[in-house]
Amino acid sequence: MSDHVDRVLTQWAEQFPELDASSMGVIGRVKRLARILEAELRTTFGAHDLDPAAFDVLATLRRSPAPHRLTPADLMRSAMVTSGAITQRLDRLEARGLVTRVPRQEDGRSVHVALTGEGEELIDRALVDHVDTQNRLLSGISGEQRERIADDLRSLLESLGDTDRHQRRI
Repeated sequence: MSDHVDRVLTQWAEQFPELDASSMGVIGRVKRLARILEAELRTTFGAHDLDPAAFDVLATLRRSPAPHRLTPADLMRSAMVTSGAITQRLDRLEARGLVTRVPRQEDGRSVHVALTGEGEELIDRALVDHVDTQNRLLSGISGEQRERIADDLRSLLESLGDTDRHQRRI
């Protein structure tokens, strides 16, 4: 069995036989896979009237320790976006009644962002569908293959400096 990337690699091998284009096999497939996965995830998020950015904020709040509150700066670091982008996301989510900004007790000039009851219910439903979608997308490979791919991708990301200590700006 072969795929589009195999066809491209064959063409390059014919045109430039001295060129080691094997990296295209990895990068090309990662890029194609990312497009497929993003489209499927957008469909899942859309079923909950969310986009990837809104899902990310709600999920980040939900997975943080109870009472599921973070500062806008914490959310900005987690999402790796600018302060303006996080403010825009929070404004939209607050307008929908999914998050609220509450003054911090330690410093009334700053706020925590918290899930509302409606926000928590929505992200809980969306998360179940999100994981179901991911499992469906990976159903063509075994659990062992998933682990091996995850390990290999982690190694590649680490080799590029993308570690917990040094998050690269994407």
